[in-house]
Amino acid sequence: MEPNKPLTFYSEPLPGVDTAELQGRLIVVEGPDAVGRSTQISRLRSWLEHEGHAVLDTGMARSALAGKGIQQAKEGNTLGAITMTLFYATDFADRLENEIIPALRAGFVVLTDRYIFSLMARAIARGEDRTWIEKVSGVALVPHAVYYLRADVKDLVSRVVVGRGYFDYWESGMDMRFGSDMYDSFVRYQTRLIRALDRMAKRYQFTVIDASQHPDAIFEELRQHIGQLFGTRGRGRRAGG
Repeated sequence: MEPNKPLTFYSEPLPGVDTAELQGRLIVVEGPDAVGRSTQISRLRSWLEHEGHAVLDTGMARSALAGKGIQQAKEGNTLGAITMTLFYATDFADRLENEIIPALRAGFVVLTDRYIFSLMARAIARGEDRTWIEKVSGVALVPHAVYYLRADVKDLVSRVVVGRGYFDYWESGMDMRFGSDMYDSFVRYQTRLIRALDRMAKRYQFTVIDASQHPDAIFEELRQHIGQLFGTRGRGRRAGG
């Protein structure tokens, strides 16, 4: 989307929302699990606030309505694929209506750690109907920019092993048993997830960032791109450095 173009919805607009009133910027950082999105969001927020912008950062499973319920359900490892998708869709809809839209109306920069694209990619990776999940996700606003941190599975495995030291049940797609153990299932599930995001990249006009780079290089690339949205071309003090 062009930086100064009014925001629009992918499908039917939410009742009572006048998009002409949404004067903020909606910026999405997408990518598979363990790719480093949260680190970049934190650094971008610090930089944008230093540049004088009010910033809201948000992400999946953080809504007041569904966030805690998602975490509790995941602890039991009992969520079915469609139930999990609907849970996350509810979480997104609640954050959209009660966090994202009010912040945009107030002129905030909204940085979101994943968006409907991860919701759709997860569903598609689990074999759910593509048309159905696209319709469910159509309630979303079209972001001003989507930055896709793309990495190969081998890079994700390295990040998990070196950083966290263990594979997460849900990030490994163990609910669907893609492999005989956590490692095999992680590789197969994340491969499917990346394939789904790759297919979305052109359709939804993602800016693809090579996530195999050093985090500092990724941040500089993101900062240059985002700076262009505000006409600053990434000027200003380094965040976190």
